[in-house]
Amino acid sequence: MLDAKSTDGSAMFTAEDAARPVHAGADHPRVPVAKIGVLVANLGTPDGYDYWSMRRYLNEFLSDRRVIDYSPWIWQPLLQGVILSKRPFSSGAAYKSIWNEEEGESPLMTITKAQTAKLTQRLKAEYGDRVEVDFCMRYGNPSTASRVRRMVKEGCQKILFFPLYPQYAGATTATANDEFFRSLLKEKWQPAARTAPAYFDRPTYIDALAKSVERVWGAMHEKPELLIASYHGVPRRYLMEGDPYHCQCQKTTRLLRERLGWPEDRLITTFQSRFGPEEWLKPYTVEEVARQARENGVRRIAVMAPAFSADCIETLEEINEEIRESFEEAGGEQFTYIPCLNDDDDHIEALAEVVRENLAGWI
Repeated sequence: MLDAKSTDGSAMFTAEDAARPVHAGADHPRVPVAKIGVLVANLGTPDGYDYWSMRRYLNEFLSDRRVIDYSPWIWQPLLQGVILSKRPFSSGAAYKSIWNEEEGESPLMTITKAQTAKLTQRLKAEYGDRVEVDFCMRYGNPSTASRVRRMVKEGCQKILFFPLYPQYAGATTATANDEFFRSLLKEKWQPAARTAPAYFDRPTYIDALAKSVERVWGAMHEKPELLIASYHGVPRRYLMEGDPYHCQCQKTTRLLRERLGWPEDRLITTFQSRFGPEEWLKPYTVEEVARQARENGVRRIAVMAPAFSADCIETLEEINEEIRESFEEAGGEQFTYIPCLNDDDDHIEALAEVVRENLAGWI
């Protein structure tokens, strides 16, 4: 019955889904029924937390010129020598502390699968089988190229590529788009292609963030005195070179604060995950939480991560362990981490809204 299988052995289309073009000869290959693909993309995840899995993943990630734009003549010897000899051990230990052992995968993989399943269900109810939804990772597996190949074989003659980054940054959204377009270079019959824009200021996204805060606040007897919106950092130089990320993060925080009806000093913006010697966007989260406890006497604090569509190593390990520890060592008493939106229904509706708008004219 099956005419084709994907590389992992799953069915891609059946005889009923494919046919020879009208007037074609009997030897003409069958062509699958035309569909529209929606390919969502996240940052990536190692296949495991062992040394070699971590080394492969970190090598791919840190070799990306969008992420580290130093001259390869300087950066690659340092990366291949010192960094990739040591960092896989520390990063592997961090991943091990949050690993989903039951599924044998990182939380980011588990959550992205759940998001894709819910988005598929939502879009299928609206469009039926005309739209095919799948996911890929910029680094690691499943690769962007493998998912583009699968979609093309399944008959997707149009693909909407949707990086799951609310705020645009060259080191996240742009490099995901780069990889998508590189994948199209390998296709003999290229699909029409679109990329979804950032959704940092969409009312449905802001409302989903606000509701996640309100749920946590509503369940607490002693409310946090301060909420910190911690975004993944980038070198400050990127802002000066025209990257809009910093401004979009600030706008997300402002819109969230307005939606909550809070004063300016109750919700502030910080940046985390600094890497390397140069100055990054400030204030640094790990330093700011300690400063708030030490200088301002803040004893109860909450931290959320609006730049992440799914919980991952930077939220589950860095925020909930390293940043928590910094706050408590400075005298803080109650630290609350508000999870990412993940596969929350309000979040899925916000993503579906982006998809609907960007499929306009296609379906």
